[in-house]
Amino acid sequence: MTEKTRDDDKALSRRAAIGRSLAAAGAAGGILATGARAGEAAGSGKRGVTRGNINQSVVFWCFNVAGDKWDIEKTCQVTKELGGKSVELCGPGAWPTLEKHGLKCAISPNGMPGAPFVKGLNNPRYHEEVIATTKKAIDACADAGVERVIAFNGFKYRDAEDPDSGEIPLEEGAANCVKALKELGAYGAKKGVTVCLEHLNTRDDTHPMKGHPGYQGDDLDYCAEIVKAAGSTHVKLLFDIYHVQVMNGDVIRRIGQYKDIIGHIHTAGNPGRGELDDNQEIHYVGAMKKLVEIGYKGYVGQEFIPTRDAYAGLADAMELCDV
Repeated sequence: MTEKTRDDDKALSRRAAIGRSLAAAGAAGGILATGARAGEAAGSGKRGVTRGNINQSVVFWCFNVAGDKWDIEKTCQVTKELGGKSVELCGPGAWPTLEKHGLKCAISPNGMPGAPFVKGLNNPRYHEEVIATTKKAIDACADAGVERVIAFNGFKYRDAEDPDSGEIPLEEGAANCVKALKELGAYGAKKGVTVCLEHLNTRDDTHPMKGHPGYQGDDLDYCAEIVKAAGSTHVKLLFDIYHVQVMNGDVIRRIGQYKDIIGHIHTAGNPGRGELDDNQEIHYVGAMKKLVEIGYKGYVGQEFIPTRDAYAGLADAMELCDV
């Protein structure tokens, strides 16, 4: 076994572990975790969003698996208090709780088990499962008024979980994605649900959710061309500012370049996928101002992994993005 193979195997093992955690948390399948302290105060108020030019959302998984490990009820309480409009990447089991708090789910998981970005649309071996599962998610979204569902290119290996199985050429992977997205886009159009393909970074190998070595959609331009080739108003790009910064940079100009196909936005600080603070390099005020300039009306999901007090970090991030 080569050193590279051992490294790949370790990375896959880490991803499998986090996939199990995500599934347990409900990010992949809608199961509700329960980790919040029952009597914990929501916060002191008068922080977060006041201007409302950016529709802010909180990504459930990262605050459920780190920090105080909020359950869905706690996440909704905090989001509402800070002026957010959505809690996202939680499955249908969570949506009644969101509705109780007057919140939307900005984007739904696709329902794939485990880490949903491993077995993706680039590989025909998984098309039957991924397409069927995504269509089921689209049906649930349509019934609940959820307007977006996430999609992934997938890992580049012929067997997604075996780096020794050979690699799918980029052109072939793109063609496979386009074929699947044409079908999903047409299905989504009938239901009023948009499929958003997410670009992920492959450079950060320090943590299974900070980077995804082996993922084929790690170049923003590559993913954008796939979205364009799908030729559907119901297939868009999930522009994750953190992942874009790691792989491509030039964030503000790229927001303008791809303004017509951006369907959703994610945030996190780089390096480290932590808070949006002075320890990271991305100019989020400028990025948010660009979104306002281009007339972006979708959601911005706060998807950082808390490294300090989760409430304070989230309040800071939402204030920063409230341009």
